[in-house]
Amino acid sequence: MLSVVVNFHNNRREAKNTLYSLTRAYQRDAQDIAYEVIAIDHGSSDPLSEEEVRAFGPEFRCRYVRTTAVSPVGAINAACREASGEQLLVMIDGAHIVSPGVFRLATEAFRLFPSPFIATVPFHLGPRHQSDSVMEGYNQKVEDELLRRSGWKENGYRLYLLAGQFADASEGWFGALFESGCFGIRKVDYVALGGFEERFQSRGGGLVNLDFFQTALSRRELQYTVLFGEGTFHQFHGGVASNAPRSRSPWDEFHEEYLRIRGKEFARVPRRPFLFGAMPEEAVHVAKVSAARAFELWQANPDVGMNDQKLCWR
Repeated sequence: MLSVVVNFHNNRREAKNTLYSLTRAYQRDAQDIAYEVIAIDHGSSDPLSEEEVRAFGPEFRCRYVRTTAVSPVGAINAACREASGEQLLVMIDGAHIVSPGVFRLATEAFRLFPSPFIATVPFHLGPRHQSDSVMEGYNQKVEDELLRRSGWKENGYRLYLLAGQFADASEGWFGALFESGCFGIRKVDYVALGGFEERFQSRGGGLVNLDFFQTALSRRELQYTVLFGEGTFHQFHGGVASNAPRSRSPWDEFHEEYLRIRGKEFARVPRRPFLFGAMPEEAVHVAKVSAARAFELWQANPDVGMNDQKLCWR
């Protein structure tokens, strides 16, 4: 069984879209996949109810965590440990809508590799990175209209036509990811890595998602796999990091915590992945950008991870 653990905090609007993207009606070729969705509501002032979550299907259940803690890492670790499935998909930020091939490809990757670490590429909805778009009037109302007109619920790959920017400087599928909005790993491997480091107690977990991602990449016994053509799409919700104007970015605050915990500056592990999947027509223009930018990145670092990257076309 596949267990999807997704965390929400005061983003009721975004939860409706994210949870829909985890349904059998939306995910392609998922009818024969056994899965559950554990929707964590971490201390919201207006929490999601069990009835609201269950309305998306019998696979869905709500786990409300009554807390004043601003970091969800403990709640996510607990949900992962107690999940029914031995295969996990983890989403620390429930504002991410996932593309419609994630369940099928992740399930195939779990079958193909003994210990895969599976990543999706994160994107921002809107014309630019949301830290910039917000300065130009981008908000939830504007985004709602974009989503309404796109028809994404009928074809989730249309979200690529609304995504103006990768969520960070990773350069997409062909680059070197900092993190993933939805990653997959076997439960036994998640536990062996220690899960999310619970000393990260900053808002939203600070850099904990980046920390776990880079820790996983450093473990060569895990087969690093990026789902080619798939992604997650971050909705605007006034988040503490992704939606803050660059002048008010909490990076320094988060990085200070990282330094205290890890005793070193944060750095990417530049490991090249298996690319597993196929490119939807709606994403070709984004793939071209990723390829061009990543070529410059890897040309400057020709020997890094050269033996890791391979293509698995499906």
